[in-house]
Amino acid sequence: MSRSLKVALIMGGTSSEREVSLASGRTVLAAMGELPHRVEAFDPATDLVELVRRAGEFDVALVMLHGPGGEDGRLQGLLDLVGLPYQCSGVLGCALAMNKPLAKDRFRLFGLPVAKDLVLTRAEADPAGRVLAGLGLPCVVKPAQEGSSFGISIVRGAAELAPALEAAFALDRVVLVEEFLAGRELTASVIGNAQPQALPLVEIIPGQRHQFFDFQAKYTPGASREICPAPLDQETTRRVQDLGVAAHQALGLKGYSRSDFILTEKGPVLLETNTIPGMTQTSLLPQAAAEAGLSFAALVDWLLELALEE
Repeated sequence: MSRSLKVALIMGGTSSEREVSLASGRTVLAAMGELPHRVEAFDPATDLVELVRRAGEFDVALVMLHGPGGEDGRLQGLLDLVGLPYQCSGVLGCALAMNKPLAKDRFRLFGLPVAKDLVLTRAEADPAGRVLAGLGLPCVVKPAQEGSSFGISIVRGAAELAPALEAAFALDRVVLVEEFLAGRELTASVIGNAQPQALPLVEIIPGQRHQFFDFQAKYTPGASREICPAPLDQETTRRVQDLGVAAHQALGLKGYSRSDFILTEKGPVLLETNTIPGMTQTSLLPQAAAEAGLSFAALVDWLLELALEE
């Protein structure tokens, strides 16, 4: 970026991912010391009115909010109304990606490989029975609109199913249940607007205490191994990267995204796409950017440039 910008860094918020958001925001704030931009932080939990009142003072916003209220399009709509550009996707893209069942419908429309699933609501008379009859076990139970693996359970026995559904329904009135897929966990980060490009892939190997890449495995240093670039043959690497770009485009995203995959014996399967990937010290997108030769500060600067791109 050749010019100095005045940046509103939005971090914190009120979702269950508040602490992750604050960690992302603090890491970005530290990186700003290497850039010529002037930055001021706002927490929507306490500063939302102040942010709206002063929006005209800033050139661009960096939204470091994860989960509902920040990654679902609501804040993006507010920023659109006050005329403040931002580095992530807009209202529709964020809303689609945050709603896992709707995102999967979109992926299917574009021919992308996804897991078999059922969508349940609280009104179901016998949700556990429907899962056992329709999908069987093992399966994965997820709230429809939560991030950072909150409320996700891998269910291997029938006795575990009802408690898993209850935990997911405690976070959302709609629950997605998917077939369990065995394989290697991969993530593909994508950056760009009209011509998005994939960064090197990361393979995630959760520690022995974790069944999958859950919240603790993501944000506890040393709880998982992340290998970048993922040790894959060139053809498989390109296939997963192309699917990451295709997911980004299917949802109409801009700026950046990170899509998660399971590499099964039959090939990669797309799990979900995140529109505001974590930017903490243990986050995956900064690791992929570093492997591509981008420092953390350069990554932030690129995102600011994309936010202002016509």
